[in-house]
Amino acid sequence: MLSSQHLSLGTVTCLVLIFGLCVTSLPTDAEKGRRKVVHVLEDDTGAVIVQTAPGKVITHRGGSITLPCRYHHEPESSDPNRIRIKWTKVTDALVFEDVFVALGLQQRLFGSYRGRVSLEQNGPGDASVIIHNVTLEDYGRYECEVTNDMEDDTGFVNLDLEGVVFPYYPRVGRYKLNYHQAEDVCKEQDAILASHAQLHKAWLDGLDWCNAGWLEDGSVQYPISHPRDQCGRKDTPAGVRNYGYRHKEDERYDAFCFTSNLNGKVYFLKRFKKVNYSEAVKACVRDGSVVAKTGQLYAAWKIQLLDRCEAGWLEDASIRYPIVNPRTRCGGPQPGVRHLGFPDLKFRIYGVYCFRKNEESVNGDVVKSTQGPRKSNKDIPMNTTSTRTI
Repeated sequence: MLSSQHLSLGTVTCLVLIFGLCVTSLPTDAEKGRRKVVHVLEDDTGAVIVQTAPGKVITHRGGSITLPCRYHHEPESSDPNRIRIKWTKVTDALVFEDVFVALGLQQRLFGSYRGRVSLEQNGPGDASVIIHNVTLEDYGRYECEVTNDMEDDTGFVNLDLEGVVFPYYPRVGRYKLNYHQAEDVCKEQDAILASHAQLHKAWLDGLDWCNAGWLEDGSVQYPISHPRDQCGRKDTPAGVRNYGYRHKEDERYDAFCFTSNLNGKVYFLKRFKKVNYSEAVKACVRDGSVVAKTGQLYAAWKIQLLDRCEAGWLEDASIRYPIVNPRTRCGGPQPGVRHLGFPDLKFRIYGVYCFRKNEESVNGDVVKSTQGPRKSNKDIPMNTTSTRTI
């Protein structure tokens, strides 16, 4: 078991298959990252049964994670070379993306998973796969299918990522993005469109935002922690407000983006003079870096606990600064990433936040790393802005 993974499993799961088999899983010590214990009760029908984690597995971008899946077949003497294992990713639109297929010793990987996925091979009946160098796009639901001649069964595993959700709108203004444009702006800011589950968790952590934004499933929602008349009436309960699924081409909203762990470091570039946008870009380059993206600043705030009470340029020409420990004259009583808007590019009244990527590894050894130990501020409420426009 990899030390970086954590299993979030249920206590009892019973799967009644075509041939009447039942699986019961015992409680798992999730804190210690132990694999769940599975007891299989089978009859003599010779059916295949697949057991997967009924909850989710959690990692971060750049990490490695095992998607657990085990199978049992009677009789035990079945030829293992006739067992076919197939992993696919399932989207909310029930679109299946091939990930991995194995038949005996023959294996095949697909798309972006090439070179990153392998069988765990932890004894007989193990169909688990390991995903290395996890990306933001790997987030989601996976199906494990095991087939032996005419018998087959499937199970599902949800892969979750540690990270942060942030609302985003471009320089052109509020409610200017259709769904596809929202996808693009999140990618430009080192992020992806957030899922409903990710937005809901962000709301539980304190995210309060009074503008509706696209989510990855094509729905439009927004989180309200403090109900008020300007945001759907003061007498309505707090929660994630949902406009439902909207027309992806014709309707326009903001975006809710999600990003995770950084392969690098965001820092405020110390200078004696303030800079305009073009000077900010050049200053970061001279320092061996690039201007930080919005998603990178949010990740640095949430995961690396970056706290800086100085406003600075970002790559999208916005002005922001991260506050972990609120204090007087630093933008309000709540922690978050303060947003001062999109000023004139010629203004010389701000500093700049730069991003320096970690050096690539050579023969398994990291030449240089600018990122310190990973930290977490899960207990910090996430009021992510000091300005809200209705």
